[in-house]
Amino acid sequence: MAEDYESMTVAQLKELLKEQGLPVSGKKTDLIARLLEADGQTDDVVEEDAPVEEAADDDAWDDDDWDDEGEDVYMVKQKPVLGDEMKAALALRAAQKKKTPSFRRTEWFRYKRLSRSGWRAPHGMDNKQRRNYKYRGSLVRIGHGKVAAARFLHPSGFREVMVHNLADLEAVDPETEAARVGATVGGRKREHIYARADELGVRVLNRRRDV
Repeated sequence: MAEDYESMTVAQLKELLKEQGLPVSGKKTDLIARLLEADGQTDDVVEEDAPVEEAADDDAWDDDDWDDEGEDVYMVKQKPVLGDEMKAALALRAAQKKKTPSFRRTEWFRYKRLSRSGWRAPHGMDNKQRRNYKYRGSLVRIGHGKVAAARFLHPSGFREVMVHNLADLEAVDPETEAARVGATVGGRKREHIYARADELGVRVLNRRRDV
């Protein structure tokens, strides 16, 4: 019977499992083992499929094993220490941001260089965007402002601190602040900053994976 199941496709095996009211999740070997178990042939399956399962476990990517593999592994799950009021402010800001329109320069669709630049206030007596014509896009107004308590915070809740050397990194509070390495910092110094940040438990917001 095991040979018959091996020759079947996954879809066919799932159909058999559905007919018997068994779960259909897992790999093909799991499906076959489940069917043989229902047929009363579990002992043969364990002996035949055990090496395959061990090989699959060895090749599988396990995040927990990766975290324990070395001491200098970057901790990507660092969270800030926030109060209830700050958490509520961040949640409100995220909800407000979904309703905020995208602010584009006048005639950004006409010139590629304008589409790449940021917002500029429209000028000119006959400018349709300045006169608030709806088909010309929204204007930046004070009403689009967000929660003042969460202003300038990273979406994770950290306050960003620009870091250019190890001395700047030492001044970062890992509970409420996160480091952002300057763009002009070289690769060698960047490695030292990453290593020291891991020791201090400081989160680096723009960490490069190739370094």
